[in-house]
Amino acid sequence: MDHLSDDSLPQEQPHELPRGLAAESPRRAGDAYVTLVSNPAYLPGACALLRSLRLTGTKADLVVMHRGLSDADLARLRPLGARLIAADLLPTSDGFDQMHARDALHARAAFTKGAKPLFHTPLDNFIKLRLWQLDYDRCVFIDADAIVLRNVDKLFGFPEFCAAPNVYDGPDGFHRMNSGVFTARPAPATFAAMMAALDQPGVFWPRTDQSFLQAFFPDWQGLSIHHNLLQYVWLHMPGLLDWSQIRILHFQYEKPWQDHDKADSLRPLIDLWQAVADGHPLPDLSTLPRPPIRP
Repeated sequence: MDHLSDDSLPQEQPHELPRGLAAESPRRAGDAYVTLVSNPAYLPGACALLRSLRLTGTKADLVVMHRGLSDADLARLRPLGARLIAADLLPTSDGFDQMHARDALHARAAFTKGAKPLFHTPLDNFIKLRLWQLDYDRCVFIDADAIVLRNVDKLFGFPEFCAAPNVYDGPDGFHRMNSGVFTARPAPATFAAMMAALDQPGVFWPRTDQSFLQAFFPDWQGLSIHHNLLQYVWLHMPGLLDWSQIRILHFQYEKPWQDHDKADSLRPLIDLWQAVADGHPLPDLSTLPRPPIRP
C-alpha cells in the first residue's frame, strides 16, 4: 500500500484568520496578551508594554493588532517578540461612523477630566472587538498606554468578562468599568452577537468600546484596581496607590511619551515608564516614592 508523503497531505494554516484580520505568523501558544496600535503615535507605548510583559517571564503569545502602520513601524515591534495581526475597521454603517468620528463624538461627550492626545481616534477603538475573532483559547487585552509591573498570567484563568473599575478621581468610578484591561474568550458567535448589537439606528457609545463592552457584558466581574491602576490615582486618590499591589499601570489621558502640562506632577510614574521603554529592568518597586497625601 502506498503511503502519502507529508508534502502531499493538506497543510493546516493556523495563521489564517477571518476576514478583517491578517496575521503574518502562526500562533505559538493558546493564551495571548493582546494590544491594539491603530496609528504610529502609539508605537512608543506598545514597545514599552511588550518589554514589560517579557520582563514578567510570561510564556503567552504577545499580539499586536495594528492598523495604519508602515513596514518601518512594524520592524520596531518584531524584535520584541510580537505576533503582528493587521486589523481592519469594523464594517459599521456610515451613520455609525459619522456619529463616532472624533469631532462629532467629543461634541456630544467631551472629555472633561483630562486631555486626550490629538492622535486619539475614537472610531479606531472599536477594532478592539476583533479580539473575539482571534485564534486563541484565552486572551487578556491591555491597552498600549500601559505597562505590566508583575506577572499577571493568573488572569488567563479568570472568566469572561473581567475588567477593573474606572477609578481615578472619586469612588463613583467603582460603578463603571475601564476597558484598558480585560479578560476574554475569542469565539465567532460572540463576535457575531457584538456586531449585531453594536451598530443599531441612533445608538451612540459615548466612550466607544468601553461603553459598548459594559453594555454587552452587564454582569462584568471586577478585577482589583491594581490590575488596571489609572495614573490619575496619583493625583486625585493617592491613598489607593500601593506599589506592593500594583500589577498594571495605565496612563489614561495624557501619555508618558508626550510633553504635557501634568508631566511634572506625574513625574515618578513617567520615569518608571521611561525606564521600561529604554529597555532597563524593572526597578525595585518598594523603593519608588509614594504620592503626597493632600489634606
